[in-house]
Amino acid sequence: MPVLMPHLTKRKWLLVNCLLLLGLVGSIIICTSLGAVPVSLVHAWHAPSVDNPDYVILVRTRLPRVLLATIVGGALGVAGAALQALLHNPLACPHILGVSGGASLCGIIVLIFTGTAAASLTGFLRISLVSLAAFLGAVSTTLLIYRTALNHGRLQPYTLLLTGVVFNAFCGALIMLVNSLVDFYQSHSILFWLMGSLAAQDYVTVSAIGFYVLIGAGWLITQSRKFNLLSLGEESAAQLGVDVETLRRGTFLASSLLVGAIVSVSGMIGFVGLIVPHLLRLLFGADHRLLLPASAWGGAIFLLWADTLARTVVSPTELPVGVVTAMCGGPFFLYLLKKEGRKAFSR
Repeated sequence: MPVLMPHLTKRKWLLVNCLLLLGLVGSIIICTSLGAVPVSLVHAWHAPSVDNPDYVILVRTRLPRVLLATIVGGALGVAGAALQALLHNPLACPHILGVSGGASLCGIIVLIFTGTAAASLTGFLRISLVSLAAFLGAVSTTLLIYRTALNHGRLQPYTLLLTGVVFNAFCGALIMLVNSLVDFYQSHSILFWLMGSLAAQDYVTVSAIGFYVLIGAGWLITQSRKFNLLSLGEESAAQLGVDVETLRRGTFLASSLLVGAIVSVSGMIGFVGLIVPHLLRLLFGADHRLLLPASAWGGAIFLLWADTLARTVVSPTELPVGVVTAMCGGPFFLYLLKKEGRKAFSR
């Protein structure tokens, strides 16, 4: 069997991932120190006490949010890279394909209509309940959209995108229907899901979501060699020993697990899985042995700074982080759509 993409050496793999990891650590430190209220990292470090306002703000308020942004961004980045590899489409990401919309709809329905039953659960159990619903919604949405886009056994990329956009609009309409039937406080929760937010989370939530993301992202990264083979075409990949159908099912399930977990705590945050893998592919190449882990680090860095911008740009008012990512991702999507359209026309 020929070795794919021999230019990817162990040294390059280590160098790129170490640089991105260092960038992430530096971003965590800087973003934790930034906010509406100026605080001192040194003072908080040397006086770790509840009587120290710097320590309370940093450790109990900002750090959980920063860590959650890191986890959510990494999950969206690696899910986007995997879906783009599986579907042979650089325009694919969980938000555009409608996966996030389906996950949000199911999560909201469970959160609203279980009422006091969900409210009586705390920590890991409540997160698991909503995450399970969002996961099932993400899986169902993914399979429905994929089947719709198949034409005589072949995937139609633009049909896939159109189906995702239409399904997102349909889910949005159903969410607004639910919103019209609930009280003010439940309506506020729905608004949080629609705009995307990383606020008001604790370490239990961060740990639970990190556990789910570790499972889903870890599996996708272990399949990177198969994604490389899949880039040669499904028939060629099958001849080289890849069980394409098993890889497809596993990728859909892992991506749905990631989307379901993060949507349950952050709502609909779009375009991270579109922007980050594409930029990293331009910088470091299309070898998924490097692209998948790099997309996890890159997605974490991108969302971390997007959330910091949302917290600080109009301080003390806070923007939803989904607004910031959409403002970045919308023009970028139009650019990619135009670029891919030119390629299709030239063929």
